[in-house]
Amino acid sequence: MPLKRCFGSLFLAGSIAMATAGRAKPPGPPRYTNRLINEKSPYLLQHAHNPVDWYPWGQEAFDKAKKENKLIFLSVGYSTCHWCHVMEEESFQNKEIGAIMNENFVCIKVDREERPDVDKVYMTFVQATSGGGGWPMSVWLTPDLKPFAGGTYFPPEDSARRIGFRTLLLRIAEQWRQNKDALLESSQKILEALLAMSQIRVQGQQSPPPSEKVLATCFQQLSNSYDEDYGGFSESPKFPTPVNLNFLFTYWALHRATPEGARALQMALHTLRMMAHGGIHDHIGQGFHRYSTDQHWHVPHFEKMLYDQGQLAAAYSKAYQISGDEFFADVAGDILLYVSRDLGDQAGGFYSAEDADSYPTAESSEKREGAFCVWGAEEIRALLPDPVEGAAEGTTLGDVFMHHYGVKEDGNVSPMQDPHQELKGKNVLIIRSSPELTAARFGLEQGRLSALLRDSQHRLRAARAQRPRPHLDTKMLASWNGLMISGFAQAGAALARQEYVSRAVQAAGFLRRHLFDPASGRLLRSCYRGEDSAVEQSAVPIQGFLEDYVFVIQALFDLYEASLDQSWLEWALQLQHTQDKLFWDPKGFAYFSSEAGDSSLLLRLKDDQDGAEPNANSVTVTNLLRAACYSGHTEWVEKAGQILAAFSERLQKIPLALPEMARATAVFHHTLKQVVVCGDPQGEDTKEMLRCVHSVFSPNKVLMLADGDSAGFLYRQLPFLSSLERKDGKATAYLCSNFACSLPVTSPQELRGLLCQ
Repeated sequence: MPLKRCFGSLFLAGSIAMATAGRAKPPGPPRYTNRLINEKSPYLLQHAHNPVDWYPWGQEAFDKAKKENKLIFLSVGYSTCHWCHVMEEESFQNKEIGAIMNENFVCIKVDREERPDVDKVYMTFVQATSGGGGWPMSVWLTPDLKPFAGGTYFPPEDSARRIGFRTLLLRIAEQWRQNKDALLESSQKILEALLAMSQIRVQGQQSPPPSEKVLATCFQQLSNSYDEDYGGFSESPKFPTPVNLNFLFTYWALHRATPEGARALQMALHTLRMMAHGGIHDHIGQGFHRYSTDQHWHVPHFEKMLYDQGQLAAAYSKAYQISGDEFFADVAGDILLYVSRDLGDQAGGFYSAEDADSYPTAESSEKREGAFCVWGAEEIRALLPDPVEGAAEGTTLGDVFMHHYGVKEDGNVSPMQDPHQELKGKNVLIIRSSPELTAARFGLEQGRLSALLRDSQHRLRAARAQRPRPHLDTKMLASWNGLMISGFAQAGAALARQEYVSRAVQAAGFLRRHLFDPASGRLLRSCYRGEDSAVEQSAVPIQGFLEDYVFVIQALFDLYEASLDQSWLEWALQLQHTQDKLFWDPKGFAYFSSEAGDSSLLLRLKDDQDGAEPNANSVTVTNLLRAACYSGHTEWVEKAGQILAAFSERLQKIPLALPEMARATAVFHHTLKQVVVCGDPQGEDTKEMLRCVHSVFSPNKVLMLADGDSAGFLYRQLPFLSSLERKDGKATAYLCSNFACSLPVTSPQELRGLLCQ
């Protein structure tokens, strides 16, 4: 009995007023404690005192289900998920509902960020049977882990609009007692259908699709969905989608002289500018919230995710590289300041996320979404009472600030965006006026206005620091740390900020110490901030998944280009070999998301779309091409082509689902150019040439420094480097492709000309 009526998605759930708004502070010591108390995941620990007899995903739970012939109820979420908190308070903290769950089911809790493999298997089922998905995800399984019913958030009790969780539990338990054989047969058919549906493999003698067709179709599909007024690629909700922006930058670089190329760049830059002006951007505490619930980037879903910060820092850095506009460099710096200050672990890694919900005051007993970030007009007036010299009489600092950031006396959040009235009377700051117009409105010089706004932000930041902070998910993931290292490294190179490169180096060192096993050469998925802020590992560490390898390898290539330390290159190539061994599909091509051998996983999947994070197969195409350039191993070029062949049909029909892979198709067909700078790393002429390379956006280049050390890693990998010489003793650059090189150039101007061809 697959349930066709399942809640569409996380943000749809959030748009319907069916849940209680507050998350209550539990009084006194906990009444219940379950097995999750022994886990490290902040999400699992949040549920350790539910009256539900939760198990972590593992053999103990599976054995119990089989021994007692009980169905499994699987609940998947993550610690900063607003609707996960709501369902916990309404249902999982409810003693009566907990008793029904314990009596009829073996209940398993999974942190989707720890176990993306488990999440993907059952999300594939939920999406296939309901047309939507999201978190919390609720799935009912047979004792042999086959799904037969599922959805996302369920309210505790029935309403006129839909069935409640309590009723659902009782009905499913009754079905198992009365119609067990039919249910088992149904679950087997569902599994077979999922297997057939989820296979991605090369068909016959398929070859990589032609890049021009893929690029043109993807550009057209993005252009059709583009919001001309506010940027972005939907009406609402609006997600940052850095994969779309990266595609547009590459499309522009390959079509600079065409109207389509100009439009691609305009779409990307306008979107980045509107996001930075919007409420999705935290104007007081820096960084970006998860997504906007409206078309205008105004009212966000307030959690902040590490993977968004990493990708957006890179996107804003590219925007600066292309446009030269300091605005984009400032936003990139703002993101990196937030991450360093609020998500950085003292050992060098980065935490996963900050929650959307928090207590409005230290005395509050209920959490509210956005409480840490929103403002009342009276509060701002009280913090900014100073008269502004030179403006009309009676004008205060508060007047200027409130005008610039769209603050209204009775709040600026539409009731449509606030179904539970958590933001009533509050303001989400959004830049409603350009600096020029605000300055003109109050008769101020622009420089003076900037100083006034900076002072105001500083005061509001100090006031906000007195509020209770949102929950911090201190789990550290290899994949998301990889994305963040790329953000720091790319920003450090493009903005010529050595401190960003140094922070990336520190984080890469953290990965090597805490999330890598040198004995096996394998990455680990996660580690945790433990007692006294020490870094801790689970009793049984979770092995790295494909995305961990792919994003870390990408980070190490970015870090080599920013730092020119060859040890990062050497580690990247080692990890690429390990990735090939663990995840490559030699029959159907491309990489599986998880390795073979886990009997608890019903499906071994390959992701087929770029989402909030890029698909690992999309990124690995470019990784493989870079690896081949740095090693001379042409079999990696062949593998890149085989991935594109496996996804060929999807790339030609709906490349909008895979913009990062569409981008990589162009890189594959245009052949990566090796930019080789021969010179003394400490020489000013060498540094000038390197600055020139970093200042130009070129999507199909790799940079390497030939420092003359013939015993070094790069010279051993690429013997042709020994034949490249410094001309007249000066730092000299060559552009090489397929191991044939251009004539040498010795001036940054000549090199810029070569790079921009």
